[in-house]
Amino acid sequence: MSKIVKQLIMDDLRQRLDGVKDALLVNIAGLNTDQAYRLRKDLRSKGVKLLMVKNSVARRATEGTPLAAAFESAEGSLALCWGAEDIVALAKIVTKVAEDKAMAPFAPKGGVLDGSPLTAAQVVDVSKWPSRGEVLSMLVGQILGPGSRLAGQLNGPGGTLVSQLKEKAKESEGEAAPA
Repeated sequence: MSKIVKQLIMDDLRQRLDGVKDALLVNIAGLNTDQAYRLRKDLRSKGVKLLMVKNSVARRATEGTPLAAAFESAEGSLALCWGAEDIVALAKIVTKVAEDKAMAPFAPKGGVLDGSPLTAAQVVDVSKWPSRGEVLSMLVGQILGPGSRLAGQLNGPGGTLVSQLKEKAKESEGEAAPA
C-alpha cells in the first residue's frame, strides 16, 4: 500500500472517529459471512458502529486522541466498536453478543474508557455496571427521597389532627341534635 493511500485511509479514520472518547476492540476473525452480516445488522440496529482496521493504521490515526490507549497493546486482527448510549451500554451489547454461541469466535479484546485502556476482563466488568438511565433514576430517587419523607412527616400529624377534629365535630353534632 502506498503512503498516499495509507494517508487517505488515516484521514478517513480520523474523520470517522472524531469526537469518540470511548470504544471497544473486538475479535471478529473467524466469523463467516452470514455471522458477520448478522453481527453488523444487530449492532447497527442498536446504534453501534463496527470498523475493521489494521492496528498499525489505527495506532497512527488515533495518536493524540483518547482512543490511542486502546491500540497501544493491540495485537492480531481486531475491529473497533463505538456508539450506543454510553460505554456501559456498548459493553453490555458486546458481551451479550459474545455470549451467543452462534457468534462463537466473537469476543471483546479490550478498549478505552476516558483515555484509560481496558482489558477484556475489564470490559466484562464494565458491562455489569448500571446504565446511564439506571444511575439517573437512582440519583433522582435519592434527591426526592428526603423531600417525600419530610412531606409525609409534616402531613402525618396534620392528618391526625384533622381526623380528631372531625370526630369532635361529629360528637358535638350528635349531642346538639337530640336536645
